[in-house]
Formats: sequence, structure tokens, C-alpha cells
Amino acid sequence: MSIHKEVKRITTHILQEMKQSGEKISMLTAYDYSMATVLDDAGLDVLLVGDSASNVMAGHETTLPITLDQMIYHAQGVVRGATRAFVVVDLPFGSYQGNSKEALSSAIRIMKESGAHGVKLEGGTEVVDSISRIITAGIPVMGHLGLTPQSIYKFGTYTVRAKGEEEAEKLKLDAQALQDAGCFAIVLEKIPAALAKEVAESLHIPVIGIGAGPHCDGQVLVVNDMIGLTKGFKPRFLRQYINLYDGILGAAKAYIKDVKANDFPNEKEQY
Repeated sequence: MSIHKEVKRITTHILQEMKQSGEKISMLTAYDYSMATVLDDAGLDVLLVGDSASNVMAGHETTLPITLDQMIYHAQGVVRGATRAFVVVDLPFGSYQGNSKEALSSAIRIMKESGAHGVKLEGGTEVVDSISRIITAGIPVMGHLGLTPQSIYKFGTYTVRAKGEEEAEKLKLDAQALQDAGCFAIVLEKIPAALAKEVAESLHIPVIGIGAGPHCDGQVLVVNDMIGLTKGFKPRFLRQYINLYDGILGAAKAYIKDVKANDFPNEKEQY
């Protein structure tokens, strides 16, 4: 019997129980009320209001431009649409790095103004002070290691991280530090599957993978990528379950044709 089917609202405690029982955690991004409603009805365990909204919703090249106010706006809609799923919100670039007081202030704003259930931030030992400070306020924190998109200009590429021994050892130390600081879960993005397996097995908190192989405690994808709304983006780790781009394109073309031909609305579609 699935643990999460027996509860009205997924919590950090439930996610921990799922890790202990070996039940995989399902997680997708969501950025608005309508999508959150569908995903919640489907039974997703966790909805992530990702700063990837900067890319897929606003059209920016990176996640850096999105603001705290914009993240709160997206989170508000998702929270209204999710009655069961645990909703996590990304702290955007510039809202927590290097300043634990600002990190706490940003996290409090997200929780108070959106009604979300936790926050996520990128980085290892360098953000432990911010994590600790946020947790002292009673706010659950999810960590994020491996490919960290907010640091794209530092890395200079979106290729797989931690393939070398030195970076792999740093990632393992960072993962332990995030757990010790009190994170309830960690996302590992685009790292070797063997390394992700080692990290997941070494931690008692859930490890969610994206491009990190099958041995994590759960998986996350950007929903727009998973449903085929993102044109031309097909990395190896992405499984596209439906192609909505072509479906919507076809529907829009059919609508245009019907309007031009004065076939819409017909007699049944008017008052």
C-alpha cells in the first residue's frame, strides 16, 4: 500500500516515511493554478514552484532574472490549486546568497504571502548558515546540489557535474552538510548515477534526482518539458510523456481556419 495515498496532505514526515519504506517520491514543477490542479489530482507527492519559471514562463535564457515577488506570485496560484501535494518554492538568485538575514526574510515572505510548505535553495557548505537560519524559523528547507542553474555563469556550461573525483568528493561533503544543517530533502541535478546512488544511500533524508539516475529516492522534471511544451529541449534525462506543442499548434491552426471560413461559431455555439 502506498504511504502517500492514505494521507490528506503530504508533509516532510510523510516524505521521510516514503524514503524509509522504499516508496519513490514523485515531483514535478508547477507555476500556476490550472496546472497545479491537474498535477495534484494526478497524485503528485511534491510540486516545486521552480525558478525555471524564468525560462519556461518568461522566456529568459537563465533562471537569474526572476524576482522574489514573481516567485511569490507563481507560488500563490500553485498553492491554491494543490490540496494534497507538498508545495516547495525556489528562493530566487540574489535572495539568499551570502546573507543569512536576507535569506530568512525571503523565506518568510514566501511562506506568509504564498502559503507554501517549504523553500528550496542551491548550494552546499557556502549556504549552510542561511539554511540553519531559515530552519530556526520553522521553515522546511530542501537543498540542491550538482548542476545548480543559478551558478551557470560560474560553471559556464550545463553539462554533467561531479564527474571528476575532486568535485564528487565535494558534492558528498556538501550533501552531508545540508543534512546536518537540517534540510528535509536534497535535489541532485545532472550528476553520474553511481554518485547519486552513493549519496542517496549515505543520507537518511530523501534525495530527489533530475538527470541523476534511478537510484535516488524520487524524481523531478520540469513539467513543461515532460508534457512537450518546451520546443526543441530534449536532454538525455528527459522522458516526454506527451507532445502538447504539436497538439496545441494543430488546434490553433484549426481554430484560425474555422474563424477565417466563418465556420466558428456555428448555430449550436451561439445564443
